[in-house]
Amino acid sequence: MELAIVITLIAVALIFDYINGFHDAANSIATVVSTRVLSPGQAVVWAAFFNFVAAFGFGTAVAKTIGSGMIDINVVTFAVIFSGLFGAITWDLITWYFGLPTSSSHALIGGYAGAAIAKAGFSAIIPAGWTKTLIFIVLSPLIGLGFGLGLMVAIYWLFRRTTPTRVDHWFRKLQLVSAALFSLNHGANDAQKTMGIIAGVLFTVPAYRALVTDAAGTMMIPFWIVLLAHAAIGLGTLSGGWRIIHTMGSRITKLQPVHGFAAETGAAGAVFLATVLGVPVSTTHAITGSIVGVGATRRLSAVRWGVAGRIVWAWVLTIPAAAALGMGMQLALGLFGIR
Repeated sequence: MELAIVITLIAVALIFDYINGFHDAANSIATVVSTRVLSPGQAVVWAAFFNFVAAFGFGTAVAKTIGSGMIDINVVTFAVIFSGLFGAITWDLITWYFGLPTSSSHALIGGYAGAAIAKAGFSAIIPAGWTKTLIFIVLSPLIGLGFGLGLMVAIYWLFRRTTPTRVDHWFRKLQLVSAALFSLNHGANDAQKTMGIIAGVLFTVPAYRALVTDAAGTMMIPFWIVLLAHAAIGLGTLSGGWRIIHTMGSRITKLQPVHGFAAETGAAGAVFLATVLGVPVSTTHAITGSIVGVGATRRLSAVRWGVAGRIVWAWVLTIPAAAALGMGMQLALGLFGIR
């Protein structure tokens, strides 16, 4: 019975990872599709490939933060993990339906935290693990904006004597590189959240704890979990979340290949910084901020601030909304004696 529950929870975690890729496909491909450098079909294959390749070189610092650095692992039960995943999946599907590019990462940590609080109160939260994450909720779009804006200004200066046709020709090729770079960093950061949840599932069962602990008893992430998580997010990206792609690629601002290159490269820099620091950052926040920064280099009115404002409100609501959903499921399970 215990084995069946473990397998079910791992399957639910991988479903979340798939939906994460599906929901966040826009992050990786919206700019390259809107600039017509790649067709939608080509773009999702390109992004999914680099989502998976990220398994082979970025470590597991973010996974360890999710697995044991934000919630007291001693209060985590099967019900808490299931409720947290329920909150994250539900919020992702709601925001996908309305075409809002919200953060799957923040939905996951919100749902997980809400379930843990319902189980054991606020003592279940590890404040130190939340500090960097909450700071980066503000910093990641600002870093993306700064990188995108700075790159665009540098490109304008470096190519100031080059004809627009020649600039377009070069950046159509370079945008393939920037899209790959962003997809690589997207996979590296986002797939690790699911790794942390799967490791948490195995850690809660004494019979399977040795699979995810080292000789000192510290949680670690074995490579088979890394491969599973990257495969799931890659398949999700391959499916593509077209409603959000439309919002990201054309509703915030009009993009050309040179703008797409600057936006993707700027966002990739922001996500890479967070991944190195072990912060479960939002790739959605980073790419949206970068797109806004790139659009603002032309003129402030080039950015559709009403659309950007609605996206920001969705960001603000993500953690509390997912937490409420996770908490609600945990309390509902408690009514049936499942804690």
